[in-house]
Order: sequence, then structure tokens, then C-alpha cells
Amino acid sequence: MRHRLVLNHITHSFEDGGTRRTVLDDLSLQVSEGELVAVMGPSGSGKSTFLSIAGALLEPISGEVLLDGKSLTGKDKRELSDIRLHQIGFVFQSANLIPYLKVEEQLMLIAKLGDMNMRKADERIEELLSLLGLQHRRRAYPDKLSGGERQRVAIARALMNDPAVLLADEPTASLDAARGMDVVRMLAEETRERGKSAVLVTHDERVLPLCDRILYLENGSLVDRSVKPIL
Repeated sequence: MRHRLVLNHITHSFEDGGTRRTVLDDLSLQVSEGELVAVMGPSGSGKSTFLSIAGALLEPISGEVLLDGKSLTGKDKRELSDIRLHQIGFVFQSANLIPYLKVEEQLMLIAKLGDMNMRKADERIEELLSLLGLQHRRRAYPDKLSGGERQRVAIARALMNDPAVLLADEPTASLDAARGMDVVRMLAEETRERGKSAVLVTHDERVLPLCDRILYLENGSLVDRSVKPIL
């Protein structure tokens, strides 16, 4: 099975109080087509940095990121922006919706930016709003939505262009337990049925059974704890 997302020997550090602190240290990861990987770790362990590098928002000091076998190294800002639009779906902790656009308009904007056929866009919007229980909110503005509804719109937006890679940063943080499980279950189904590679950064242990692997970010590297050791 091919790997849609690959990180090879990623290292990254920041200036912190006059000293340089390494947050990612020779980190490598391969995420297969149809696989949902959970990444856990304490605050400050580098999870957001890791996700930003995986999603071409931040360039590592060293190492390489590949999407569908193609390296992101050496790409200019315009090329990276196009890759993020068409190939990567982001779900952040904050929904970051455009305040003057209705729910369906938030999704249609992504479709237009991605040059999607309008008939296909309408069908995709209907499909996503149905999956996320948002049909009755399609003409609502963000300030009329609950926090959970805004987060579900953000998830629909991330899925709109059918990206090859999904990256989610604490997507259940503003959702109740039942809705959080439903959302991650939907992300898992999208990943497996459409052959995506997905990475879920989370503190929510309830959703871990829905993931294929569980990794912990420790001392700048990923440790696989999907399988408990035999005592």
C-alpha cells in the first residue's frame, strides 16, 4: 500500500530565551493510503509544529516532506498554497470561519478556489452538510452557530476539495462527547473509503479506538504505542 504522506528525518528548533530549543529531532513518519493515525503528547511537545510542517505551513530546518511521492522541498509560496488548497485538508482547534459568509458559502468558496465544477460542488456541499448534521444551518452566518456547529463547518470545509491528506488539530475540543465521536468516526470513514492519509492530533482518548495507529510525540520523536507489550 502506498504512503500518501511521508516525513523523512524532520528536525526543527526555535529560539527560546536566547537558547535554541529542539522540538522535532530526526522525526520520521509514513502514513498509508486509507490510514488514520492519532498523535498524542503533552502541551509543548511539538505537536502543532509537527502538524504545520506536515501540512506545508512551516518549513523544517532539515528533512523532507512528501505528498503522494512528491517532495515539498524547494517549492515556492504559490506552489505550496496550491498544494494546500488541492491536496491537504486542515482542521484547526479554532474554526476560523469567514464571518460574512453563510455556511454553504464557506464551502462554495473553497470549491471555487479549487476550480471545482459547480454541479459537483453543489452535490459535495449537500453530502457534507448531511453527514455532519448541518442541513438546517446551511444559510446561517457563523455568529448564529454554536461552537460545535462552527467546528463541524470547519471540518466540512477541510473535506470540500476531497484532499489526499487530512490533518486535524484537536477537532473534538469544542464538541460534546457524542458529537466528537461522530465527527472522528466520519473522518475515519472518509479516510478509509476515499483512500486518504489522515493525522489526528488529540488529547481525547475516547476517539483512539477509531484510529489505526496511536503515536506519542516524546523528546522530538514519535513513539508507536498502538500495540501494548505482552507482559
